[in-house]
Amino acid sequence: MKQTVKWAAQKVGLYEFAHQLWLKRPDWQSLCLNFGYRICKAPDGLPIPDAHLIDAVILSKEIAWFLHSGRMTADSIRYALLRNGYAVENFEAILDFGCGCGRVLRHWGELPNGHRLYGTDMNPELIAWDQKHLNKIAKFAVNRLEPPLDYPDESFDFVYAVSVFTHLTEGLEFAWIDELRRVLKPGGLLMITVHGESRLYQLSPAEQEAFRLGSLVIKNSETPGSNSCGAYHPEAYVRNNLARNLAVIDFIPRGVRDADQDIYLLQKHLLSLN
Repeated sequence: MKQTVKWAAQKVGLYEFAHQLWLKRPDWQSLCLNFGYRICKAPDGLPIPDAHLIDAVILSKEIAWFLHSGRMTADSIRYALLRNGYAVENFEAILDFGCGCGRVLRHWGELPNGHRLYGTDMNPELIAWDQKHLNKIAKFAVNRLEPPLDYPDESFDFVYAVSVFTHLTEGLEFAWIDELRRVLKPGGLLMITVHGESRLYQLSPAEQEAFRLGSLVIKNSETPGSNSCGAYHPEAYVRNNLARNLAVIDFIPRGVRDADQDIYLLQKHLLSLN
């Protein structure tokens, strides 16, 4: 039956058109699922990014997952802070480093007035959308692949980088963690998320062995900053190397549930280290 249909489509010149429609069926499905959100809007009342912007951030065009995963990550950040005696509401200035199109940052729009929210990302198209649609809750800027950021020293009480150090090479990781430490106030907190032991299945046997011996593992290092570049962090490596100039306040394996990433809550020392 399938061969008969295929032959008939080829005979009338419609096979290639039909084949392309078949290949695009997941996109049609996403359009149908997203239709309700486009009509009824997001529960928080804020605009919803275009599908290609959502896809650039979460590798999916599903609005429901974009909103839900953003809420889950925001809740994971709250949990990491609360279990260590901190609260988002107590920070005057917060930076979302690698904010994308506001997937997490939009959930801080409910904070009381007086809080200063900032977001930065290396994708100018995402930041342009943020500046147009989320400008009432935060200020946005484009950063480059390498430091510095355009903020003065000691600007923020709290900085978080969700799924950023998961896509950097070792040299960039050290450069950025030093830069984020620079813009933190003394005693300020930095939260980063990384691929840890729960992601071992994504590594080859040789890479798994290197990971277990405490080495950072980088896949596709030729494309740093992109989703194709993957960094995998053993706990010992983060504690002894990456966070060498910061205090490790907490480590939460698989703390970011929607992304299956480990959380490290770090603190800048009150006295500056040379």
